Amino acid sequence: MRLSVAERREELLRAAIEQIEARGVAAVRIADVAAALGVSNALVLYHFSTKEKLVAAAFTYAAEDDLARLRKLLGRRTTALRRLRAAVRWYAPTGQAKGWRLWIEGWAVSLREPALREVTRELDAQWKAAIARVIAEGVAAGEFACADPAGTALRLTALLDGLAVQLTSYPGAVPRSRAQEWVDDALARELGLEREALADRQR
Repeated sequence: MRLSVAERREELLRAAIEQIEARGVAAVRIADVAAALGVSNALVLYHFSTKEKLVAAAFTYAAEDDLARLRKLLGRRTTALRRLRAAVRWYAPTGQAKGWRLWIEGWAVSLREPALREVTRELDAQWKAAIARVIAEGVAAGEFACADPAGTALRLTALLDGLAVQLTSYPGAVPRSRAQEWVDDALARELGLEREALADRQR
């Protein structure tokens, strides 16, 4: 069946993400993406004229997918605390979020690639803004106390990103159960709650 332009682009982007995760940005080639799908190099280059544009588009695609999942979690009809904890637990390297290897690779390459730097910066900004909004909603509803939602969002995501690097780069260096405890402790502390109270409010 002949694919539409949009369907073909999505197929190429998914293949590019898989190849980047497997090989790394520096090593991946247009030929690798083409071979994974059984298509020609020319077809890939028709949609993405350079490897750099393909890589930037692949990271943008992955970012949009992650943000869609985050919005779904934060848009649930429940308390701000439950939405926040669900999002943090999903995002944490101990949760169900996929692609940490991809994002660690992206952060490293973005130091030298301006286009990719903009993609990762925008994703980071949107994550922090979404988390900060839910924290502000929880404060307004009297669920917990937080004088600086934006600062809390920054500190939480910084902790999660750092743990992701440790757990992905050095498997076994930090037990996942311990990392999850640290995440829960940090969330409770930032919201002025005891950790036990945080757990109780999830029931």
